Amino acid sequence: MKVLVIGSGGREHALAWKLTSSPQVQMVYVAPGNAGISLDKNLQTLPLTDTVALREWAQAHDIGLTVVGPEAPLAAGVVDEFRAHGLRIFGPTQAAAQLESSKAFSKAFMQRHHISTAAFQVFEEADQAHAYVDAQGAPIVVKADGLAAGKGVVVATTVQEAHQAIDHMLALDHTGIQHTRGKPRVVIEEWLDGEEASFMVVAKGLQALALATSQDHKRLLDGDLGPNTGGMGAYSPAAVVTPEIHARVMREVIQPTLKGMMSDGIPYTGFLYAGLMISPTGQIKVLEFNCRMGDPETQPILMRLKSDLLTLLLAATDDAVGDLTQVDVEWDRRVALGVVMAAHGYPQTVRKGDAISGLPPADAHAVVFHAATQREGQQLVTAGGRVLCVTALGDTVRQAQSVAYSLVDQIHFDGAQVRRDIGHRAIKR
Repeated sequence: MKVLVIGSGGREHALAWKLTSSPQVQMVYVAPGNAGISLDKNLQTLPLTDTVALREWAQAHDIGLTVVGPEAPLAAGVVDEFRAHGLRIFGPTQAAAQLESSKAFSKAFMQRHHISTAAFQVFEEADQAHAYVDAQGAPIVVKADGLAAGKGVVVATTVQEAHQAIDHMLALDHTGIQHTRGKPRVVIEEWLDGEEASFMVVAKGLQALALATSQDHKRLLDGDLGPNTGGMGAYSPAAVVTPEIHARVMREVIQPTLKGMMSDGIPYTGFLYAGLMISPTGQIKVLEFNCRMGDPETQPILMRLKSDLLTLLLAATDDAVGDLTQVDVEWDRRVALGVVMAAHGYPQTVRKGDAISGLPPADAHAVVFHAATQREGQQLVTAGGRVLCVTALGDTVRQAQSVAYSLVDQIHFDGAQVRRDIGHRAIKR
């Protein structure tokens, strides 16, 4: 079977890398991909991003399954386009993807279906938003309503910081946010104390098969300091998600979400990612939903997946398959940990074009997944914010961390930013 993966980041590199290990796969194409993906002899990149062009190419080349990596194509309706022409594609429809593409939609959905989340208000007018922040005080969380590549959230520790975030996110000409409506909105939430975890499932209507848990590190700097980013590293499994917490998340979050989508007339198929806050007393609240796998969580999760990913995705897109939860999924008992190497200036104004050197070859225990890389002649250079995700397996978190950082230290590009404490919460445990 020929498979198409849509996207260009580290998550898509990991998805494509894992799919190539299936004996059922003839070739994996990635559109548009990146320079690192193009270097893999088992992968082929395509310079396509337009929804209709992708669909026409998939039809012309007998693609058996398309897997959508990032959120933007989902919000643009790529699944609807493919399905309308009888093509098999894994991901939620444009309507279902509102769980991620509109935080206002998502919060109202959770409120309506009694899924525990932080108290919130939605604002279009800046003066009303500012007045609310003044009344509530800080710390407080300000979120852009639309897609913002994982950077549309400000955890404001001061009222002034919250006011600045409101003005930034409500600016009509702010190009970093893809507004789902003509006028931008912000969601302002109470600040929650606890430990975050990423909980992802493969969903098909009312059925859900849980993937390995993981924990992202959103802040730029060690010690969870600095601005929010798209993610500076992750590890799997997340120790904070105990078996008891796992069962409760499935019962109190995942199943009510799928039932709610079904009852709202928007049945959900695809990866469903619940970003959780787990309080010191074990209380679970949903911070946000994503309609795709996380990045960089995908990289360590798929490093641990021993089963055939294609078999799982085919089962999730085949109406003839009965119970998705009966599909056999086996996980490596070891820990996988990924460290992101980001470009100079990230997450603000990013410098591009810095030469990359020292990349080690992939082996059974470590892989460097490419995200923002491109080729200038024979030279690999940086091409965006998060450039690489160096991912390694180990018997313990500390061992996986040691292997990953030893590889990070071999790789060089000017201005590289790296957190040196990925996995610190698990190690403290």
